[in-house]
Amino acid sequence: MPIPEKSEQISQIPIRDRVYETILEWILQGDLRPGEKLLDKELAEKLGVSRTPVREALRRLEDKNIVEASANRWTRVASIPLSEVEQFYPIIWTLEQLAVSMAMDNLTLEDFQAMETVNMDLKMAVAAGDPIRASKADADFHGILIRKANNPHLEGILNDLKIKHRWMVVLYFKKSVEAFASVGEHDLVMAALKAKDPVLATELVLSNWKKSLKRMQAQMHS
Repeated sequence: MPIPEKSEQISQIPIRDRVYETILEWILQGDLRPGEKLLDKELAEKLGVSRTPVREALRRLEDKNIVEASANRWTRVASIPLSEVEQFYPIIWTLEQLAVSMAMDNLTLEDFQAMETVNMDLKMAVAAGDPIRASKADADFHGILIRKANNPHLEGILNDLKIKHRWMVVLYFKKSVEAFASVGEHDLVMAALKAKDPVLATELVLSNWKKSLKRMQAQMHS
């Protein structure tokens, strides 16, 4: 049978991945809050898909401890205990220092321009008092450095941790942008990377994350 000609290509992203990313983003933005029930039928109708990709997405989110389920009873958005903060921050800053050292020789002019763009977006989000937009811009900045390490294993581990980090930031800074005093700290990181100074760059990344942890702790105890 001859293959019909098509005027446009079908999206390369499988439906199950689009469904997963959409539900994850709803959680990261705080639209779906901890403890909220997740009904596959309702989500499928909202997304215009069958229940199968929704169920697959919920299982993936459960594997990442973002969703929790009780067999044949309920599925809901999980909660993040505050005790987790001090546990995963040191892991993030240790692995990101490694990523930065590996990325330095791979960074191009376009990468620096992209980092400057997202850092400006972070600055604008902070000025607008928009923590959701700020959290995404902050994650995008660090994401560029992680991708340029060109190590998919390192990237996968860090991305899973960053999901938890972004989720926690949005939950606890929903009406505040105090966590995002990172614009100037990012500028210093970029300057060290442009100067090809790996020691200073990794020290500045470590400082950025440690200050971020202190801001988080201050907000939690305020």
